[in-house]
Amino acid sequence: MKIEIVPSILKIEAEAWNTCANPSGNPYNPFISHEFLSALERSGSAAQKTGWLGRHLVLRDDVGAVLGVVPAYLKSHSMGEYVFDHAWADAFERAGGRYYPKLQVSVPFTPVTGPRLLAPTKELRSLLLHGLRQLTAETGASSVHITFLPEEDWRELGLPPWLKRTDTQFHWFNQDYGTFDDFLAHLSSRKRKNIRKERQTLCEPGIEFEQLTGGAITEAHWDAFFAFYMDTGSRKWGSPYLTRRFFSLIGESMADRILLVMARRGRKTIAGALNFIGSDALYGRNWGTIEHHPNLHFEACYYQAIDFAITRKLKRVEAGAQGPHKLARGYVPKSTHSLHYLAHPGLARAVSDYLEHERRAVAEDQSALAEHAPFRNAVEDDF
Repeated sequence: MKIEIVPSILKIEAEAWNTCANPSGNPYNPFISHEFLSALERSGSAAQKTGWLGRHLVLRDDVGAVLGVVPAYLKSHSMGEYVFDHAWADAFERAGGRYYPKLQVSVPFTPVTGPRLLAPTKELRSLLLHGLRQLTAETGASSVHITFLPEEDWRELGLPPWLKRTDTQFHWFNQDYGTFDDFLAHLSSRKRKNIRKERQTLCEPGIEFEQLTGGAITEAHWDAFFAFYMDTGSRKWGSPYLTRRFFSLIGESMADRILLVMARRGRKTIAGALNFIGSDALYGRNWGTIEHHPNLHFEACYYQAIDFAITRKLKRVEAGAQGPHKLARGYVPKSTHSLHYLAHPGLARAVSDYLEHERRAVAEDQSALAEHAPFRNAVEDDF
């Protein structure tokens, strides 16, 4: 077997990549598909000029058949990852080290858990893991960071010298609800009333919502959504990551995997939320608005997603990074997992000690949050 390093996913056969990424019988994850990753590259969103230099791994057998792949990038910064290592970089460079470039195994700009070592067996995934360490040495990178990988891989493959890290997201779980009201009926009285009140406030300015999938999504919708995304992203984060062309490309190649929620006030479209549809989950990704209305964000991003998941009988909604405020709206804490290899022994020891304390703190925080879950038998809180 041979590991090949390629600078672009476009140099890997789409069918071969997708067979490794989403094999038949496994839950479909849209973000590791060739269509999604190639759209990031083709649009210039994840490219060398933005600090995401493709160094994808391809494992082939002796006749050239693809056995496994890894989406990997050589990075000159730590932006767009959602697992933060800025403090590690600062400390290492103050001590005279060089933290960048580093090797990042992830889906750019996408804090969604999914396979990262895309191969069918533990043995093949272990080979890919070894290949990442070899690539680190060959490129002069300081480290490898595999973020938002499944817990099973984290436990099985996270052996020394790999370091383990955890964090928290908030997900909504479908308990076989037939309607949104069925979901509300499982909440405590206080939370149920609060959600109904939040939804009602949007009726006063006459805001209505439309859920669009597949061929119903047009370039005009993408034009409007991109304006919302840029306006809100520029105000909150300074520099939105995704280009306008990215949205056209995913609209062409994976429209049936997209839910676009658009909000209108009268004849004016004022906000939008982009979601991706997996086989068992809905993934909330980006949103934006050009008008401020109380609770507009909660409705567009959380309640519309729950509505859609109930209708489609999806098992859960993953609402992205951040958010204890999601707890009061039916989303509960879930762990995320990452693995890190640091080539410098001193840096590795320091980070290992830090992560041991951090993992305990994350677990304690999740236990405290779980006590304030909004469901009927839970203690009420002031979130």
